[in-house]
Amino acid sequence: MQTFSDRQAATTTLAKPPPAAEPDQPESLHRALIKTVQNAGLLNRRRGFYLGLLAVLGACLGMVVTGGFLIGQSWFQLLIAAGLGVLFTQFAFFAHEAAHRQVFASGRKNDLAGLLVGTGITGISYSWWMSKHSRHHANPNKIGRDPDIDMEALSFDEENARRKKGLWAVITRRQGYLFFPLLLFTGLGLHLDSVRSAYSRSGPATILERILITVRLTLYPTIVILLLGPGMGAAFLGVQVAVFGLYMGLSFAPNHKGMPIISARSKLDFVRKQVLTSRNIRGFGTTTLMGGLNYQIEHHLFPSMPRPHLRRAAIIVREHCRQAKIPYLETSLPASYARIVRYLNRVGLHARDPFDCPAARNLA
Repeated sequence: MQTFSDRQAATTTLAKPPPAAEPDQPESLHRALIKTVQNAGLLNRRRGFYLGLLAVLGACLGMVVTGGFLIGQSWFQLLIAAGLGVLFTQFAFFAHEAAHRQVFASGRKNDLAGLLVGTGITGISYSWWMSKHSRHHANPNKIGRDPDIDMEALSFDEENARRKKGLWAVITRRQGYLFFPLLLFTGLGLHLDSVRSAYSRSGPATILERILITVRLTLYPTIVILLLGPGMGAAFLGVQVAVFGLYMGLSFAPNHKGMPIISARSKLDFVRKQVLTSRNIRGFGTTTLMGGLNYQIEHHLFPSMPRPHLRRAAIIVREHCRQAKIPYLETSLPASYARIVRYLNRVGLHARDPFDCPAARNLA
């Protein structure tokens, strides 16, 4: 199996299209992968798993809320707030999987589940997130096409970093070291973007979504402040939103950040576009911890594949990539964070020499 080493996995920009492949080779690889996973039954829904997951999360939520009422006026409530931040992230993972049609065979049922859980419980606009995430899946790490690398606070290519001015330029020069502190504000940003999208005249939000997001983002804070008072209530909400944002960022960032950035001019076949820009995270418990996002390569190749099937699919995809000589990256969670920090610092300092990435060099 061909993998990246620590040095080889660093990001660069794929500025030129790949050399011409053998006739039908990319399409044949994609067809072979789809046929293999279909024959193995790995695209079949696992409704029982997801209903069980919802039951467990619901029970945990009930226990945390009950604990909060029993504790009363105490700063130990901040532990309850942190627990809610973790649980809301786990609910967001479920909403993400429903959006990808992993839960039910019916698209309408998936959308309803994603809306009720993603908007009603976590307070994120389902329609806004669907639009943003669909564009990411279509063109991961591609300049001008992937909204996940088009951020005001962070730069993922040197050209973008050079355009930053004022405070953003100061942040960009130190963005690797500031990456984790900035994640604490991710939850707040998600809520603000959701509200803006839900009430935008051009936004796709439904009346139900607007009702859900309004109730979730007004009733919940009101109850907290009434029960705990303004000071402790504000601290509770701050901790909950910060933990939610940090957990979300720590789960989504390892998947693509620090992987090859594709220039706007480049054209890659579907399999290479998804595999070369993604990394898998190995380690005990990571599937539960990251809601299946640790199998990012397989998730991008088969977005509707249920979480319980991703591990078996990884064995198949790894072997196909080995035969096709496509680098397939797996690493640990700490190693992925270290690579992200190094890459962001390098970009932020406008490094003249891009990272050495054999995959990018072979495709140049």
